[in-house]
Amino acid sequence: MIILGADHGGYELKEKIKEHLSGKGMPIMDEGAHSLDPKDDYSPFALNVAKKVGAAEEKKIFQDDVKGILICRSAAGMVIAANKVKGVRAVAAFDLETARHSREHNASNVLAISGDRTSEADAFKIIDQWISTPFSHDKRHERRLKIIYQFEST
Repeated sequence: MIILGADHGGYELKEKIKEHLSGKGMPIMDEGAHSLDPKDDYSPFALNVAKKVGAAEEKKIFQDDVKGILICRSAAGMVIAANKVKGVRAVAAFDLETARHSREHNASNVLAISGDRTSEADAFKIIDQWISTPFSHDKRHERRLKIIYQFEST
């Protein structure tokens, strides 16, 4: 399951991403925006997606079944908001290597894309790379992530 969310700065790209992923047969949940509203705020969309991803993560550590994709103008605000939710490891990716690395080493479960700086074609490539890259489960990466989990639980 891929859960999508975007504010006005990412609305149009989100709609194209939704078509792209649906065309690949991926199950999609759209948490909005459901229309272009230049006055909306990114944080409710980021938090709604992150809460769903975090809830899945709480049931199974390093799960791969539920991921989130967020789009706003810069990707920065979405990442800041999403990372406030326990169990979420949100990253902004601007290229294939960042997307791959964030999954292999950090088990990222939320991806943020910049609507202003990412073309439709590049967004599709980054997303496809991110979705298809598994977490390595290398002991050092698991150890580092478990330190974060322990901190979140205090």
